[in-house]
Amino acid sequence: MTGILSAEHEAVRSAVREFAEDEVIPRSRDYDEPGVVSFPWEIFEQAADLDFLAPHYPEEYGGSGMDFLSTILVHEELNRADPGIGTAVLTGKFGTEMILEHGDEWQKEEFVRPVLAGDAACGTSISEPDAGSDVAGMRTTAEKDGDGYVLNGSKTWASTSPVADFMLVMAKTTPDAGHGGISAFIVPTETDGFTIEKDIEKMGLRASPTAEISISDARVPADHLVGTEDEGFYQLMDFFNENRIMVAANALGAAAGAYRYAYEYAQEREAFGQQIGEFQGLQWMLADMATKVETARSTVYRAARQHMAGEDPRQLASIAKYHTSEICEDVCSDAIQIHGGYGYTKDFPVEKFYRDSRVQKIVEGTSQIQKNIIYDSITPGDL
Repeated sequence: MTGILSAEHEAVRSAVREFAEDEVIPRSRDYDEPGVVSFPWEIFEQAADLDFLAPHYPEEYGGSGMDFLSTILVHEELNRADPGIGTAVLTGKFGTEMILEHGDEWQKEEFVRPVLAGDAACGTSISEPDAGSDVAGMRTTAEKDGDGYVLNGSKTWASTSPVADFMLVMAKTTPDAGHGGISAFIVPTETDGFTIEKDIEKMGLRASPTAEISISDARVPADHLVGTEDEGFYQLMDFFNENRIMVAANALGAAAGAYRYAYEYAQEREAFGQQIGEFQGLQWMLADMATKVETARSTVYRAARQHMAGEDPRQLASIAKYHTSEICEDVCSDAIQIHGGYGYTKDFPVEKFYRDSRVQKIVEGTSQIQKNIIYDSITPGDL
């Protein structure tokens, strides 16, 4: 990686890696019990104290005023240590990006700052039972009523909702306007009529609780509208462009971590009188894994730099998210294969890496949606 990152970025990577190896890895199994709603609050608070949640946020709202690539390095390194805890910790601030970009000063102070201080967690509520990738198909409504809005509907896959202090909720303010009739609202989770249902049990990523939400005449003040009414879909698309790069960094970190464990195991495990890493077949597997990780890393960093430069990152963000989530599954699967039967047990971390990172091909738009975006954004001369 020499020459790819500046000395400042290398210092960020080193600091996050030290924290992750000291605090995250030893607790990687603590939040992996099926059916148990848990969130790594202690690690979340420690990460906040160290300014690891969102280093690129301005200092006046609790960030470090660094660049977006620094945040990408945090995502990569925490997920390299453990994709379950790493994703959970960083999802705890998920949604504040839209508030920071489109909210007013009061909202930034009231909601963004406490999250970056580790005193609160934010969740997002976008998907619905009948509207996942098709955001415009959502049915949740927000009707203007006096000095506020009344929300009704249902949501699913609401990230962090069982432990969040407030949610960023997407709802239709002009129901017949399609994409142009959606707005974003900040909804405290204790709001009357806003009910967090039971946690959705998942194959992995159990440190990041996810639930369904029922919304029945939940009233929020008008000042909880984020940005302009009916502009929520377009705000969300900007949010997705940035967040897809961060999801790609999560997948990159998980792939790098799985590769690391596979390589180390190949140097330690003996079979047929020699280390299994001396067999050419495994050497080729490890070479393929390293190639996938490094090419993905280049793509993710390039996407981050494009975003930092103020260019439209839509195509490259989708390429990074699609490519990196795909190679992540490949690398994690090969890491299990190299471990043999042990890789299928909880005695080794690679099975958890696979379970925790498989979701990266689904969140923030499936791989198929990313391919649609990539194709639609191709112009003559691009290739």
